[in-house]
Amino acid sequence: MIGKLIRGLFAGGGDAAPAKPASKEMPAVNHEGFVIVPEPRQINGQWQVAGRIEKPAGDETKTHIFIRADTLSSADEAASHMVRKAQMMIDQQGDGIFE
Repeated sequence: MIGKLIRGLFAGGGDAAPAKPASKEMPAVNHEGFVIVPEPRQINGQWQVAGRIEKPAGDETKTHIFIRADTLSSADEAASHMVRKAQMMIDQQGDGIFE
């Protein structure tokens, strides 16, 4: 019993269904030189706010994986929410996102 509890803490939920990405690709959004790529994930019938924040840096692209605990009823709502949160994060932290 304790082993199952410990596995659940470190395995991200134990018996919960694994996250599945949205079946349709969401459009990327440009903001202040950053590219915001919403990638909502379906978890137990809800959509988790998730995606990437990217910024070109010379020959490579810096990437920040963006996953929040927020869940919403549709993939479009989760994608819109992700874009708003990512824009706010970019405005507040700028390139500090990648540190």
